[in-house]
Amino acid sequence: MRKLLALLLVMGLAVFSSSVVYAQQSTGDGQTEVLLAQASSDQAADSSDAAAGSGFQLLKKYFIDGDWRFMSFVLVCLILGLAFCIERIITLNIATTNTDKLLARIDENLKNGDMEGAMEVCKSTQGPTASILYEGLKSAKDGPEAVEKAIVAYGGVQMGLLERGLVWISLFIAIAPMLGFMGTVIGMIQAFDRIEAVGDLSPSVVAGGIKVALLTTVFGLIVAIILQIFYNYIVNKIDGIVNKMEDASIALVDILADNNVFK
Repeated sequence: MRKLLALLLVMGLAVFSSSVVYAQQSTGDGQTEVLLAQASSDQAADSSDAAAGSGFQLLKKYFIDGDWRFMSFVLVCLILGLAFCIERIITLNIATTNTDKLLARIDENLKNGDMEGAMEVCKSTQGPTASILYEGLKSAKDGPEAVEKAIVAYGGVQMGLLERGLVWISLFIAIAPMLGFMGTVIGMIQAFDRIEAVGDLSPSVVAGGIKVALLTTVFGLIVAIILQIFYNYIVNKIDGIVNKMEDASIALVDILADNNVFK
């Protein structure tokens, strides 16, 4: 998780640095126009690269127009939110277990009277389902009530592990549009300050200020939408794993009863 977070932070800083350089170049004495003209002539050879390059330049332009000093906070929300999302997705995919195959191997060992072998099967299998089945097998000698109690208790622990990091994703989903709205309010205040300084309600002054102000809201909403899609996928993945855990727990009790483990 730390390595993934560090990688995403480096990528975000690279984009941020390129935006700052672009902003500094745009205030120069015409060098930006020369660079853009050269880029346009080079991109004419490859239309697909031209479309991708122009799209990135447009995105970077809007990012700077929305005040890169404030938009950087929205970018940080996106980077950190994606880091937690990717970590959860990788972890949940690793935690997904073929419960039917696992239960079949446990049943095979119990039919041979090999409780240790059944427990070893659970220990060698990754995922929360195998972990709670292992805890159930450990308590099998104490009866079905003890098995159910152990499964419920350890299931709560596994649920906490599966949902770890979701609160941070929810936080970034909520903060990103709020930062965008705050940037809009601040931009509107600056626009009215310009109107007051000029002393005239010029359409160009008002339109420019409103455009810059609304860009922060747009980027904030885009970040929230992206993270919300990942969040819903993660929650759905967790629900699927939990359902498999519950079904496997019920099946384990039946397997133990069928093999006369409870005495």
